[in-house]
Parts: sequence; C-alpha cells; structure tokens
Amino acid sequence: MDIPAHPEAVYDRFMTEQAPASRNRRRWTPADGPMPALYLSHGSPALFEDALWMKELFGWAQALPKPTAILIVSAHWESAPLALSASGPGTSLVYDFGGFARRYFEMTYETPDAGALAAQVAALMPDDEPVHQHTHRGLDHGAWVPLKTMYPYADVPVLQMSLPTVHAPARLIDIGRRLRALREEGVLVIGSGFMTHGVPFLTRDQFVHNVVPDWSAEFDAWAADALSRGDVETLANYRSQAPALHFAHPTVEHYMPLFVTLGAAANPEPTVQTTIEGYRFGLSKRSFQTP
Repeated sequence: MDIPAHPEAVYDRFMTEQAPASRNRRRWTPADGPMPALYLSHGSPALFEDALWMKELFGWAQALPKPTAILIVSAHWESAPLALSASGPGTSLVYDFGGFARRYFEMTYETPDAGALAAQVAALMPDDEPVHQHTHRGLDHGAWVPLKTMYPYADVPVLQMSLPTVHAPARLIDIGRRLRALREEGVLVIGSGFMTHGVPFLTRDQFVHNVVPDWSAEFDAWAADALSRGDVETLANYRSQAPALHFAHPTVEHYMPLFVTLGAAANPEPTVQTTIEGYRFGLSKRSFQTP
C-alpha cells in the first residue's frame, strides 16, 4: 500500500462518511450477554491515513453493542506494580511518537468519567497484585489511536491499565481472568499490541510499500494456527516455539497484551474469532475477539 497523495485527508473523509454511524449504535444491555475481549494491532497515527484499516476497526466496533466502558492494556505502558491511568472526565493524551503531522499532536479524546471502572478493577485484583492510580497519566497512542477510530466521538468511558510484565504470560492470563467479570457488565476489555513488530528490521520497500518480510509472515502464520486451536500453551511458550521471534518481536511488549485478552475469555482455551488480517508496513495487523 503506497502512501496517499494527501494522507491527512483520509481521516477527514472517515469522520464525514463513516463516523456518524457510531452515534446511533445501540448501547449494551444485559440481554446481550458478556462483551467479548479483544486483541488488536493498533498502529501509530499513520492509522489515520489508512482508509482500509480505519474501516476494519470501525466496522468491528459497529458489529458490537456500544460498551458501557473500555479497559485497555497497551504495549506502550509498562509499569509495575499494576497501574491505572487517570480516570476523570476528559483524560489527557500521551503523544508518544515522533515524525508525524502537527495535527496528530493536537488531537484530543475527551472521554467520560471512568472512576467507577477504576474502583471495580482495583477491587478485582488480589492483595499480592496492588493497583496504583496515576491521577495525571493520560492515554497513550496504543489506546487512543485505535479507540478514536472505533469510537470516534469519545462517548464511552476509557481506562488504561499498565502492562506489569513482559516476561510472564501466566501472570497476564491471571490478570485477564480477574477482569472477566467486567465483561458481564458490558465492559470491553482490550489488549492493544501488534502481532508482529520488527520495526528495526524493515527495509524501505517493506515499510513504505507494505512488502511483507518472511519473518513477519512466518510468525503470523504460527500465531494464527495456535489461536485457531485455542492453544494457549503454545502461545505462552513463544520463546522456544515461535519462528523468527528475534525479527518479529525483538522486544515482546507488543505481543504480551494478547495474554490479558486470552485470560479474559470465558473458555481457558478459547477458539478466537479473527476480525482483521493482512499487513501494514509489512507488519501483521492480525486482531481477534474471544467468546
């Protein structure tokens, strides 16, 4: 996919042509049953210049009832002990990127108060997993960029939770398991990463023209197979079983939010529903929801 001649206009067209449908999306009710848990590949502000990717994310949100709130774990906030972002209305944004148009550093996403959700999350954690509330920490781009596409009018309370480890899938699965009860109240639990993230190893052709490197395709195929079988054990043993790991994930923070999502699934070995496939910048956009 080549860069469009006027990349910033893509987002403006989205807001004019697609986003208004979000206003009329019906709200979740108990009759809908638990909301799914999501793992999504989130991208940088370049997402706002990709009409297909925005259409995919927005269509995914539109296929679900509008949640009562959103709890999102992003690859871009590693913090232990477990931490929560500011929960007041109009939470600020973290512009943790560089090299993009000025307008992306001026965007806002003023969501409603998420204080009730923050209290629920803290209450769900065990005594040996204390929760720290950051009263001034905003939403980073792994949270607000995809959510600004999925829920463009910021009409759902949003709370971000830190990624407390990138070395212990079992711990993240357990955290996700404790969050499972939130789904029954209409809360959308999201792990936000990128199925492959070997940015240092991309060539110019791969990055600019979306040429898929072998290592990205190999890791994606391995993950897709394990996910299709609900094989959480294989996914958790990625260091010994995943192909091309060094290239696909030279650091693994974009892979690890997947385990929070899998932990929040109703089934401990969930067969997931893949919602987005394909590649951007040569990286896998694979995203899915759990039953």
